[in-house]
Amino acid sequence: MHILIYSYNYHPEPIGIAPLMTELAEGLVKRGHEVRVITAMPNYPERRIYDEYRGKWYVTERKNGVTIQRSYVRIKSKPNVVDRLLLELSFIFTSLPQAFKGDRPDAIILTVPPLLGILPATIFSYLYNCPLILNVQDILPEAAVRVGLLKNKWTIRTLAALEKFAYRTAQKISVIADGFSENLVNKGVPVNKIVCIPNWVNINFIRPLPKHDNSWRTAHQLDGKFVVLYCGNIALTQGLETVIQAAICLRHLKDIVFAIVGESRALQRLQEYCLLNGADNVLLLPLQPREKLPDMLAASDVGLIVQKHNVISFNMPSKIPLLLASGRPIVGSVPASGTAARAIALSGGGIIVEPESPQALADAVQDLYTNPTFAAKLGHVGRQFAEANYTLEQALDRYEWLFSQIVTNQKSIQSILPKLDSNKSIVDG
Repeated sequence: MHILIYSYNYHPEPIGIAPLMTELAEGLVKRGHEVRVITAMPNYPERRIYDEYRGKWYVTERKNGVTIQRSYVRIKSKPNVVDRLLLELSFIFTSLPQAFKGDRPDAIILTVPPLLGILPATIFSYLYNCPLILNVQDILPEAAVRVGLLKNKWTIRTLAALEKFAYRTAQKISVIADGFSENLVNKGVPVNKIVCIPNWVNINFIRPLPKHDNSWRTAHQLDGKFVVLYCGNIALTQGLETVIQAAICLRHLKDIVFAIVGESRALQRLQEYCLLNGADNVLLLPLQPREKLPDMLAASDVGLIVQKHNVISFNMPSKIPLLLASGRPIVGSVPASGTAARAIALSGGGIIVEPESPQALADAVQDLYTNPTFAAKLGHVGRQFAEANYTLEQALDRYEWLFSQIVTNQKSIQSILPKLDSNKSIVDG
């Protein structure tokens, strides 16, 4: 089967949706499918195009059997709302020629956000006469409104209309958690249009490893320390000042070190906050190469999931499966009614505390520090849950089932409609 993945983010970007879409594409290739990816020049999380791709409009690559078609995007290091809009618009227009340079797909997967990607994906779906699957990683504009990124009423109304158009246009919508399904059904999306396929983790790559003789610990002078790790995106939804304040609460326990790993520009702000508040037990590190991720997770004693209290309830951090698979206990400083809290509680691999409460977070960390048996039990249960629910193979099975279902339906429709030649590109005529 020919699959076209339309995703703004892809390898070599190290965090967020990029590793997931890369694993999905390469996993489908290993199962015998032909996969083509339309994506932007890599730029995340630094918000600047990577050096080897700068100054280029188009790049076509082939990696691990996947054809990757990249296009230029307009990007600013400190974007405002207008810059974000121009970024999405630039990707829409520059990616159009790439999309038509290839065989007709049997199905298209579009990752959202960015929401504006629905426009070219709908065009491709119509011209290629093939079904469109919407892979929803976040629900816009609600999430952006809740954290204050969007305030202009006209923009919010426009994006809300675009959201409705996306749900109406897609043949199927894959969501990453049940909370997303509930949100969409409340908006009038038919329940039989929605399929829940949780984000996954490669459990052979991310696995429990010993803390002793750990090269990552040694490299950062953490041998003999109790390491509390936050790794990933540093944005308005997290509020990592809570983590720093929790670290200050535990300064009297000299063995405990908090490590925050994230994008360098965001770390500069946190560094100033640490210096201002005397948080000398916080280690700030830039994002690590992906190949170091297993050792980094294994170097930790506790993994953190952090959200502000106003984060919309269905937000589901992709770090949860990673931390569970690493066999380390989770402390979730997240809203109790949200999807993240539900996922952590269901796994049995972590503790939920009140968000934006440094003392509650510090107390939970101290409980795990003083009770290593309990911490080890949480980590073991979490790993078992990841093996049972979050494997890449399970996700591939679900996507293959979804492809089979919608392509079969599409062929039934095509039997009474004019067909495009499936062996030719549109531009080749």
